[in-house]
Amino acid sequence: MSIFLKPHYGNAKLTAKQIMTDPLLFLAFGFGSGLAKKAPGTCGTIAAIPVYYLFAQANNLIYSLLTIIATVVGVWFCDVAAKKLNEHDFGGIVWDEVAGYLITMWFVPYTWQAMIIGFVLFRFFDILKPWPIKWIDKQVHGGLGIMLDDVLAGVFAGTLLLLAVHEFGF
Repeated sequence: MSIFLKPHYGNAKLTAKQIMTDPLLFLAFGFGSGLAKKAPGTCGTIAAIPVYYLFAQANNLIYSLLTIIATVVGVWFCDVAAKKLNEHDFGGIVWDEVAGYLITMWFVPYTWQAMIIGFVLFRFFDILKPWPIKWIDKQVHGGLGIMLDDVLAGVFAGTLLLLAVHEFGF
């Protein structure tokens, strides 16, 4: 039994092949990680780790620019992907997790400990959705709504991670 490849995705009933061959859907589905039957958001966050690794090789200015671009452009392609799927905030759209993880790791020194703790903190806030994240998730629609709750989860997780880094020095 595979964790991937449901027969179809979204109300538009797109196939995995249609998603993987459409460049915009491929990105919106986190390089295909959103095709997972179970926990697509977690799979999308795992897919964000190599992106973070690549971005972390640059200086803070370049990392910041790339993260802002990934987030702003993500609003557009999450919106287009939702329309192509004919379903708002379909679980397989995980570019918001990619951007949220990049935001979590913003300004944090690159260490394997920070990557793991950042992953756990981001997933915690993304799944639990404490106020105001849950409110925004319910009230804001379209690509902005898909992205904004994960952006906030990234801000919350990143703030705690920065505090932990400064407190414990890893």
